[in-house]
Amino acid sequence: MARKIVAAQYGEPTDSVEVIDVPVPEPDADQVVVRVRSAGVNPFDAKQVRGQVGADPDKLPLPLGGEAAGVVSAAGADSGFAVGDEVVVYPASGAFADYVIAPSSNVHAKPTGLDDDAAAALLLAGVTAADVLATLGVTGDDTLLVHGGAGAVGSIVTARAVAAGATVIATASAANHDHLRALGAVPVSYRGDLEAAVRAAAPTPVTAVADTVGTDQAIDVSLALVPAERIVGIAAWGRTDDGIVVVGGGTEESRRHRREAVPGLLADAAAGRIVVEIAGEFPLERAADALVAISGPHPRGKYVLHP
Repeated sequence: MARKIVAAQYGEPTDSVEVIDVPVPEPDADQVVVRVRSAGVNPFDAKQVRGQVGADPDKLPLPLGGEAAGVVSAAGADSGFAVGDEVVVYPASGAFADYVIAPSSNVHAKPTGLDDDAAAALLLAGVTAADVLATLGVTGDDTLLVHGGAGAVGSIVTARAVAAGATVIATASAANHDHLRALGAVPVSYRGDLEAAVRAAAPTPVTAVADTVGTDQAIDVSLALVPAERIVGIAAWGRTDDGIVVVGGGTEESRRHRREAVPGLLADAAAGRIVVEIAGEFPLERAADALVAISGPHPRGKYVLHP
């Protein structure tokens, strides 16, 4: 038997999350079973538990965890993987567990030099960032404003836009300004007159906006700087009537951007071109505490679970 984390009901994680015992999964021909070494914790996981992205009672008990890293423990004959391979699983279903099973298309070889925690915390944020940049078509000719540039998605947007030659202005709290400078961005505080601060910081006019925070302030300032179609975000679903684009993997183009980004993200992380910061580690049985922590103010970086 093996442990698996589920939400037995919708509500606060401390009231809803349980550890259950389940059989170790067995793969079909094109499936892979992975012994989890590290699982990434994301705000989406907490939203699932709270029923904020759907509260269908038929889905209970709800398996949790969308990304993991580990070692192949069993592989189907057509999967292309072998027992002992070190891999990353994304997208995953039920990654908060001792073992996760996935189709081979969702299992990726872990590059040498990339540790399990960074690998487990990379891809959900990474493919989201890549989708934003691909949708915008950011090039070296752009001056890009990134709202939330020090967050998990924003940091990757910032690093990759700088690598593409773009000038990047990024918003964050003052405590994260040195981090943004290290990424190659010009930091600005979101407190006070944000539009004036961005205009003063940008050496040339802003041509595109990547929004990772979704606040009305961020969208209002963005609309004052660029046409709506040059604003691509991941959270401001309530502002799409303004003409901005919000991506979430729901369209074929968005899904394609995300699929195509995986090999490059893994290579960039292994080479140090993307740095995945780990804010904290929790044992598997404290998954509820990790979900509470990711939902509130916390250190920069990602949380991970260790079975």
